[in-house]
Amino acid sequence: QVQLVESGGGSVQAGGSLRLSCAASGLPYRNYYWMGWFRQAPGKEREGVAAIYTGGGSTTYADSVKGRFTLSQVNPKNTGYLQMNSLKSEDAAMYCCATGPSWNNGGRLRPSDFDYWGQGTQVTVSS
Repeated sequence: QVQLVESGGGSVQAGGSLRLSCAASGLPYRNYYWMGWFRQAPGKEREGVAAIYTGGGSTTYADSVKGRFTLSQVNPKNTGYLQMNSLKSEDAAMYCCATGPSWNNGGRLRPSDFDYWGQGTQVTVSS
């Protein structure tokens, strides 16, 4: 049974930092896969934030988070991390991690390229 569990969300002031983690288990992929982060704020569409390919560590970031968010390599226990610095009020959202097979281009940050999803962790940013 595939399970993705996010943690690390919370409430911070603008300019602060949070580190989100995504612990994946039961993944069906034979070798490499994509781990991505998406967010959705109330009344807004889901937005791709960042993604990393475990086979080599290639990363992609949305323009809105470049220079502020950093993905860490996914460790052998299939846990990945998203370091979020210089948080802004517009970063407030529910953040979900997702995984997708190597043959999809997860670097496009499209939800359709990912097939397993976590429940999410809430990030609140106060100004």
